[in-house]
Amino acid sequence: MSQKTKLFSHLKADFSAGLVVFLVALPLCLGIALASGAPLFSGIIAGIIGGIVVGAFSRSHISVSGPAAGLTAIVIAAITDLGSYPTFLTAVLIAGAIQVILGFVRAGSISNYFPSSVIEGMLAGIGIIIFLKQIPHAVGYDAVPEGDTSFIENGGITVVDRIAESFSYINYGSVIITVLSLIILIGWDKVSFLKKLKLVPAALVAVLLGVTLNEIFIQSGSSLAISTDHLVALPTPQSFEDFKNILITPNFSLDILLNSQVWIVGLTIAIVASVETLLCIEASDRMDPHKRYTDTNVELKAQGMGNLLSGLLGGLPMTSVVVRSSTNANAGAQTKMSTIIHGIFLLLSVVAIAPWLNKIPLASLAAILLFIGFRLAKPALFKKFWVKGKYEFIPFVSTVLAVVFLDLLKGVALGLLISIISILRGNLKRAYSFKQEEYHEGDLILIHLAQEVSFLNKAAIKTTLNEIPEDSKVVIDASDTVYITHDVLDLIREFKEIRAPENNIKLKLIGFKEAYDLENTSDDIPHVFLKHSPHEQSNQKIPLTQSFRKAEVKS
Repeated sequence: MSQKTKLFSHLKADFSAGLVVFLVALPLCLGIALASGAPLFSGIIAGIIGGIVVGAFSRSHISVSGPAAGLTAIVIAAITDLGSYPTFLTAVLIAGAIQVILGFVRAGSISNYFPSSVIEGMLAGIGIIIFLKQIPHAVGYDAVPEGDTSFIENGGITVVDRIAESFSYINYGSVIITVLSLIILIGWDKVSFLKKLKLVPAALVAVLLGVTLNEIFIQSGSSLAISTDHLVALPTPQSFEDFKNILITPNFSLDILLNSQVWIVGLTIAIVASVETLLCIEASDRMDPHKRYTDTNVELKAQGMGNLLSGLLGGLPMTSVVVRSSTNANAGAQTKMSTIIHGIFLLLSVVAIAPWLNKIPLASLAAILLFIGFRLAKPALFKKFWVKGKYEFIPFVSTVLAVVFLDLLKGVALGLLISIISILRGNLKRAYSFKQEEYHEGDLILIHLAQEVSFLNKAAIKTTLNEIPEDSKVVIDASDTVYITHDVLDLIREFKEIRAPENNIKLKLIGFKEAYDLENTSDDIPHVFLKHSPHEQSNQKIPLTQSFRKAEVKS
């Protein structure tokens, strides 16, 4: 099946998911622009380009790009320091060019070294902060714009303070809409006949209900009516000339191009945006039901092209964004068409339906984000890592807390540091080496695992499993292992349960201990490898494809 055919093979599901992502992305684009001290329309421009342009060039099926809350502090400081928004746009262009270069030098491969305990901790932390930040919006108190994800706001006010404060300004119309929207979101997949309506997303029904109820409140003169201060506020250009006037272009004067401060800002944005993107891509791949892996080097090039175009048209810098990506996954997206569709909806909203969108209560969108936040940080996730043991739970919960109370990058950095310390303390003697061989059709492929396999080995194993051709015969031998990290076990489990059946790969697992919770298989692959001891097996010349690697134990 061609790439084009694959993109359109799930159009119904992708259209539905793209519509839901659009509903969530619209206020986030506006809120992040407002929080960044940039023109409101700059957030919409970045969202459109992130959806259509980055979506088209990216190879991620779940990730959605747009203006990111993690860059707001950098953006607001840069606009102030550089003196004008056009000068800042020049720095965004530079950032995009640097990201393209990073893609060509294959800097994206560093994402393979993020352990799943840290990635899932990042997702859970973001889920918690999303949930907490949406409570005031859910009761009709919109003092802080959508898109702000800091636990402590400027001025020292915490999210807990905001929640307490919001209950003094309750709008009961907003509360009613939030509660009814949550009932729809929670119950939609639990009612059999509604579950079949895949083309009609629950989030869209919740939004339409919110708009309808508020119109009834307004027309009846009810005190429950929600004022325009608590509705979506999308800029509405009345003509093509108005639309052109909204666009701001970079400052290309020679003194600006030679200004070292502009280049420093551009480099800073490129590094932070690239790291956030790689983290989100890793998280998006974890959320992908088909467990497809994204080429992160291509992703950096796509992000760079997106930032080049965004800077050229007056948009904010962008990254792959967890909130939009998790919304996309939860809405049932199958291919990157959902991302492109969400970008098209953002474009149409500007040129055609802005007045209608401005009737959407923020309470309806708060309900969607409350639902997403809970799913990202559900209690079962904490229980799962508790059961896995301290070497998985401590990095996980440390990342969660740091993401909530500090920010995303600091949280991930702390989680990585704790993971590395755990590995160094408990597994100083681990060894893992690779040998490339040539593969001939019909030969068996042996992947012989070392005595101890940590998350540092995840990249090589992921690459090996990802590049195994269809209709292959594969043996994964864990006879010599004394420890395999949960990251690698998850990769093997996903390969066994999803990738192998989908690609008609005959897989045999041997030597896996009960503690690994990964059952050995008895597929009809010849027992050629079982005629020798594990050490003899590891010294055999096993044919593999040029990019496959055989792991050998170094004693």
